Amino acid sequence: MRKSERAFPMPPRDGVSASVVSVPQGAPHLLDFLAQRMPGISRSEWAERLAQGLVLHEDGQAALPHQSCQPGLRLYYYRHLADEPVLPVQAKVLFEDEHLLVADKPHFMPVTPTGRYVQQSLLVQLKRQTGCADLVPLHRIDRETAGLVLFGKRLHERDAYHALFRNHLIHKTYHAVAGHAPHLKLPLAHTSRLVPGEPFFRTQEVPGPANSETRIALLHTDGQRALYALEPISGKRHQLRVHMNALGIPIEGDLFYPTVLRGPDAPEDFSQPLQLLAQAVQFTDTITGQIRNWTSGLRLTLRPP
Repeated sequence: MRKSERAFPMPPRDGVSASVVSVPQGAPHLLDFLAQRMPGISRSEWAERLAQGLVLHEDGQAALPHQSCQPGLRLYYYRHLADEPVLPVQAKVLFEDEHLLVADKPHFMPVTPTGRYVQQSLLVQLKRQTGCADLVPLHRIDRETAGLVLFGKRLHERDAYHALFRNHLIHKTYHAVAGHAPHLKLPLAHTSRLVPGEPFFRTQEVPGPANSETRIALLHTDGQRALYALEPISGKRHQLRVHMNALGIPIEGDLFYPTVLRGPDAPEDFSQPLQLLAQAVQFTDTITGQIRNWTSGLRLTLRPP
C-alpha cells in the first residue's frame, strides 16, 4: 500500500497537507496497524497523535486507537517532527501571480517534506506564507542545491506546466564552482547513461544509450578554480553533479561525488554548502503566452573554500 502527500479532502494544517494510508486485509487494531506500518514513528507517538485527533477518517472524524481496521479504510494524518532542526537561512519569494510562484531556495532546504524536515521544507513554508493549499512544485532541485524553484498555484494548470518540463521547453541555467580544467575544450556537451547507484542515494554512469545531457561552459577562473555555467537538457537525479565528476571536476562541497563523505542523515555542516546554484530559468508560458524569465538573487563566487 502507498502513502503519499497530495491534495485530499482534508485541509492543510500549518502548511502541511494530509498524507493517506490504506488499511489492508487482516490488519490489527488501528494503533497496532499504524505502529507496524510506519515504524519510523514510535508507537507512543502514534498513540499521542490519535489522542489529539490527528489521525482522521475520510469524513473528517477522529480515528480511535483501539477500533477495528476495516480493509480498504483510508486514514489521513499530518506529518510532524517533534525535534525538527531550524535551518539558518530562509527562502525568498521572487515572483507571484495567479498562476505561478517563484522562490529562491537556500542550500540545505528540501523542496518538499522529507527526512528530518517538514515545517522547514520550502513547500510547507510557502503554503503557510501564501495560504495557497493547492501550491505544488513544478520541478525539484536537490536539497543541497540553492536557487530557483517554480510552483504552480492552480490544480487544473499543473499538467500544462509539467508538459513544458517533459518536453524540454524550459531553459534552465545552473552555476557551479569546481576545479579549473584547462585541458577540457569548453563549451562541451556531456552525455551518458545514468541509473540509480550504490548507496541508494547516489546516481552512476553506466555503458549504454545516453539518457542524459548537460552543456557546460566556462564563465571565469582564478587559475586553480573556476565558475561554470551548466545547462541540463535532461533532468536525471544528481545529473549535474555526476557529469561534472565524470569530467574530473567534481563540484565543490559535494558530499556524494566522487566519494561519500557524509550520508544524507548525518548532521549538517552549514559552513560548507554544495557550490551549485539554479541560477536562471526561461520559457514561454502556455497558460498566459508570456515569456517568463527569472534570475536567482543568490551568487556563487571564487573566494577560497
